[in-house]
Amino acid sequence: MQQQNQHILDDKLTFGELVERLYQWLFVFLRKWRFLAAMVLLGALLGVAVALLKKPVYHADTTFVLEQSEMGGLGNISGIASMLGLNLGSVGSESGLFKGDNILELYRSDAMLSLALLTPFDTAGESQLLVERYIRFHELDEKWKRKVDFESLNFSLPRQRFSVQQDSVLREVVKEIRKVSLLVDKPDRKLNIIKVTVASKDEDFAKRFNETLVETVNDFYLKTKTKKTAENLSVLQQQADSVRTVLDEKIQQLARFQDKNPNPNPLLQEGMVASRSLQIDIQASAAVYEEIVTNLEIAKINHRNNTPLIQIIDQPRYPLERSEIKLITGILLGAIIFFLLGMAFVYLQTLFYRHFKQ
Repeated sequence: MQQQNQHILDDKLTFGELVERLYQWLFVFLRKWRFLAAMVLLGALLGVAVALLKKPVYHADTTFVLEQSEMGGLGNISGIASMLGLNLGSVGSESGLFKGDNILELYRSDAMLSLALLTPFDTAGESQLLVERYIRFHELDEKWKRKVDFESLNFSLPRQRFSVQQDSVLREVVKEIRKVSLLVDKPDRKLNIIKVTVASKDEDFAKRFNETLVETVNDFYLKTKTKKTAENLSVLQQQADSVRTVLDEKIQQLARFQDKNPNPNPLLQEGMVASRSLQIDIQASAAVYEEIVTNLEIAKINHRNNTPLIQIIDQPRYPLERSEIKLITGILLGAIIFFLLGMAFVYLQTLFYRHFKQ
């Protein structure tokens, strides 16, 4: 037991011994100052090369506010409908498609990104698609030339006519963009403000793809959000037009009958029955038409209230915000990193010679 305690006391490092070891290592590093200086110089030169050769990354940002319809307005419409003896059922129920953060995932979906990439992009008199611009700028045709014959690919064809190879290339481009170029987020989780950022070394592509993606997703959002109410509105409008056509025909028939018989003989029942029958048809058609028009006006109000407001706050404008490695930053980072690597090499080399070369 005493030997174990003595061994523990011997293993403890005093402050004096710690200072002595630090001086020893400092002396070791000072002896290697030429090597460390060479590493610092090498790191600085590499930092200069990176700063000069690395292309800047451009950031295209679009910020917009999404205001969805609230149940309060639809409740008022339901109240009006109840007063008129109508039952709208669950017409005002909120669809779950765009609740919460689903709209953010819609921006990252393959379908929306593919639609945006297949949009024409004309620049400097050259007509091409955004996906073709991305492939050419990032030299994917050179990287994938062993696997893909890009000369035979025609992305301007309808999507349903794409070959397996075309779908594969488009899917890989979408994955790459979603991984390294696209950021969709809410700056404040309590608000309905959404920010879409596209980062790319191609300034023109970043701006145009950002604008196209926002337009594509927002159009899809509006159409899907109002699809049910729009279909209901269309059906009611067709019914109203049809009943109005029948009503107009009956009124014209009654007018023609009265023109032919301006002074009908009250003793002849045939003329009275025909006139009365037309009047009944007109009254019935008018009542049906009035009911349909009432439903149609309520459907129009419901459709307007169900249409969300998408208000663009900020759009990407030239020159885009750019992020790059400054020359001074490159020199300092390169020098520091290689200095630390040099010290680590000297430290490990010294330990190796002390313990394995004795």
